[in-house]
Amino acid sequence: MREEQIDIKTPEYVSLQFRTAGLGSRAAAFLIDQILLTIINILVIVVLAWVLNISSQNPYMEAQRIYSGTIAIVVVGMFVLNWGYFLVYEFFSGGRTLGKKLIGIRVIQENGQSITLLSSFIRNIMRIVDMLPVYYFVGMLMVFFHGKHKRLGDITAGTIVVHERRKKKANKKSAIEKEVASRGYDKDSLDIEESTLRALGAKEWKLLRTYSQRFTHVEQNQRLVLTRQVAEIILPKIGMEVERQTEQELENTLLVLYLKLKDEWEFEL
Repeated sequence: MREEQIDIKTPEYVSLQFRTAGLGSRAAAFLIDQILLTIINILVIVVLAWVLNISSQNPYMEAQRIYSGTIAIVVVGMFVLNWGYFLVYEFFSGGRTLGKKLIGIRVIQENGQSITLLSSFIRNIMRIVDMLPVYYFVGMLMVFFHGKHKRLGDITAGTIVVHERRKKKANKKSAIEKEVASRGYDKDSLDIEESTLRALGAKEWKLLRTYSQRFTHVEQNQRLVLTRQVAEIILPKIGMEVERQTEQELENTLLVLYLKLKDEWEFEL
């Protein structure tokens, strides 16, 4: 199955290039997810059988009421698990389920932004149609014949499945990495959840990259002004205060933040 390169224009008019995920990689990721769900379902059934067996041996329990109540709860729980797995995992893990992570693909919106809760809900509720008549036959046909390898859920939700962007290989540390290391920091020094980092898009990345590239080439007075200006634009977007931090602290925060975002935005096709 061929995989095509596509160009996506973000709302900030930044052009990003991706390789769409074809039927093979998507099927492999789905198979991994289904194996995981099958294992969990089997474990739940085994535990349920054990609980019901224990209950049946207790003469002080009303067996019929326990059976019906427990089974109803488990059935509802398994339904929520099997249908909510993709929705929750994709949204909180940047468009990646466990299967997608292992295969190296992810779901994004057509504008290049991370998947939203609404778009994840729409694309996953449409699995009801994509799985018709059996074994996702409709979905597989759509992925195979669609120009961007989309199933109905992707078309309805405005999403697309692409290959992860590979990080650029570097044989030696960059000037910024050396600067950050000399200050006693690294990219893990800033503890920010991935869901928080999604507030920073291509526009913020370009600003932060420009700041970092110019950092070691400008005079100190200009650097202090530049640091304050960039910090006032970027840091509030991730819930960080600017006023209470010194220029030195702001520099450290911005440089470490640059290293964290670099893994996400600098890539090779």
